[in-house]
Amino acid sequence: MPKLFRITTVPLSLQKLITGQLPYMRAKGFEPLMISADGPEAKAVVAEQESELMLVPMTRKVTPLQDLKSLWVFYKLCKKHKPEIIHSHTPKAGIVGMLGGMLAGVPIRLHTVAGLPLMESSGVTRLILNAVEKLTYACATKVYPNSTVLKDFILQSGFCGPEKVHVIGNGSSNGINTEFFKQEALDPEQLQNLWRELSITQEDFVFVFIGRLVKDKGVQELVAAFKAVQLSHPHAKLILVGPLEQELDPLPPETLQEIEQNPAILSVGFQNDVRPYLAVSHALAFPSYREGFPNVPMQAGCFELPSIVTDINGCNEIVVEGENGLIIPPKHTQKLQEAMERLLTDRPLYEHLTSNARRMIVERYDQQHFWELLYQEYLDHLKKHELALPTFS
Repeated sequence: MPKLFRITTVPLSLQKLITGQLPYMRAKGFEPLMISADGPEAKAVVAEQESELMLVPMTRKVTPLQDLKSLWVFYKLCKKHKPEIIHSHTPKAGIVGMLGGMLAGVPIRLHTVAGLPLMESSGVTRLILNAVEKLTYACATKVYPNSTVLKDFILQSGFCGPEKVHVIGNGSSNGINTEFFKQEALDPEQLQNLWRELSITQEDFVFVFIGRLVKDKGVQELVAAFKAVQLSHPHAKLILVGPLEQELDPLPPETLQEIEQNPAILSVGFQNDVRPYLAVSHALAFPSYREGFPNVPMQAGCFELPSIVTDINGCNEIVVEGENGLIIPPKHTQKLQEAMERLLTDRPLYEHLTSNARRMIVERYDQQHFWELLYQEYLDHLKKHELALPTFS
């Protein structure tokens, strides 16, 4: 039974980025083992992914001494367990997994790229992150950008050659469970209770944002645009679903104040299940500065919500302008406001976008199809290295 290491920086990524993948791979004859730093989701992800979690102390910041310790701990895990495949996600886990795996002699080292923080960096920080990215790819046997635009960026940046880069299917890191993300899967009474809890009425038009409440998710522009929209559309509401993270990428004080004081902005914090909030909303507003291949617009589409997204990789592949959503420039409050107002006022457009939203996700990004494509990738690598193939009943 081939051993498969899946490594991310924090357990939340194992829980959210690759939901359901490891039980699928176990059923296909692999022995999956998870690696990440410790975190509050550690216990839950073991149960959900039906796999052991081994802890390696990693941080999301640039911490050279700590990173060397992480590399040593991971190297020893590789030597002990002798995995055939290491598959990493997230930048820090990528360098630890790919470099550590190469030093330990692991034959198959795969790295998924799902967004690059360096895109929003400059100066010395950008140079360091570029160097780390190049080293990660140099140590990998294959690199999987989760969108074609991200693939183009990697090649244009000279991080590696085209022979090493491949996009699986139509993109994404995990596809989407289209049966889980649908209106019929929810309890109508639960939704009625949420309507009452949030004081949403039949007259309201509800925009929803899902993600970390940080600057590079476009929250500053979203709050400003919504405030302007309210002036002529007092029945508009905005639900913010996600944790406030002021440590790495803080929002300005005026944005925080507006979130706290505006009664039409409903900030509900992190939610394990975002589906009820999608179900009570009318459109997604997702003005992120950078993404790999985001789950949120796919989830919204499954609930027949039109999406307003920025013209960045991933988002501009999931959303087709004028078909299942609207695409605006990043960091552009005025364009975001105009797009929100179009959905509020142009009923034929809104109904057209809504009618296409779910179908366009189901046809392109169904999860089971993605898992099978990934499984075939693993098999191809094992065959290429003349390693034993998994067997399953």
